[in-house]
Amino acid sequence: MTENTTEIAIAGTKIGPNQRPYIIAELSANHNGDLNRAMQILEMAKRSGANAIKLQTYTQDTITIECNKPEFKIQGGLWDQRTLYDLYTQAHMPWHWHKPLFEKAKQLGLTIFSSPFDTTAVDLLEELGAPAYKIASFEAIDLPLIEYVAKTGKPMIISTGMASYNEIKQAIATAQNAGCRELVILHCVSSYPAQPCDYNLKTLHNIAEEFNVLTGLSDHTIDNTTAIAAVALGACMIEKHVTLDRNGQGPDDSFSLEEPELTSLCHNSYVAWQALGNINYQRSQAERDNIVFRRSLYVVADIQAGEVITENNVRSIRPGYGLAPKHYPQVLSQRAKKFIAKGTALQWDMIQSDK
Repeated sequence: MTENTTEIAIAGTKIGPNQRPYIIAELSANHNGDLNRAMQILEMAKRSGANAIKLQTYTQDTITIECNKPEFKIQGGLWDQRTLYDLYTQAHMPWHWHKPLFEKAKQLGLTIFSSPFDTTAVDLLEELGAPAYKIASFEAIDLPLIEYVAKTGKPMIISTGMASYNEIKQAIATAQNAGCRELVILHCVSSYPAQPCDYNLKTLHNIAEEFNVLTGLSDHTIDNTTAIAAVALGACMIEKHVTLDRNGQGPDDSFSLEEPELTSLCHNSYVAWQALGNINYQRSQAERDNIVFRRSLYVVADIQAGEVITENNVRSIRPGYGLAPKHYPQVLSQRAKKFIAKGTALQWDMIQSDK
């Protein structure tokens, strides 16, 4: 595989395989209709070490219509039997909240951007100076929206949940053909919560290879294991829903991270990235310090001058100051040049060679 080494930048922060993982805290519907709660989530994301907070910009009327027909009702899962209009009425973030939230993020030094769900949302976010855009999984097939966003010239992030190979290919081509030059594709499973076994994280490598893009993970599992594994497989960006209280009864609370878990994600994803390092067969400094504790050949019983070296008087033991264990067969049956006391590290100059 030819590793994609492209980097992008969002609000001055570089993102790519040679940078620590970029962590996006997804606020989603976890404001629960309370602007103050939304503000508190921004503060929590900042404390936890997240790079960015992400909003969702839509209204119930820009995303669906009020209709009770069966196809407008959700079947199964967290939102069983609710109409789309009812769910999005509860979940949407009022548009007049966006400006104070952008101002709050600026005060905190926290990057803020959003997922627009139609062109009017993009227009609002452009007025607010959004530094990037996220295309949600459900909108990955909305090529006109992708094109509209790409024409802003801002970095784009596209989630792939539910999208087929060809749909991902079309979304990427649409973005790039419309002028997008900074793109990250987030592997995603659009299930709430999602099961780790459904993620097939090996797809990350394939996306990078097939489309020559940066890859990351939009993670809907209920803990951090899948996200950390994704970092170990090369994900340069991780997105997770966050909340103040998983029992808050909001639409997305139950599968979101609370503050200690988000803090852990930010720390452990960095540790996983550090552990990747580079291809390297050299000993670390810690290993060089410990090399003396490897095995080597030692005299374990006094050997008189001229005496034959046998398994009874020389063994491979720790520490590592003597000859390497690979020489053991070579020294057996040879004779000592001089008296060698028990506990001596065996060296070549102590042995008479008959060869």
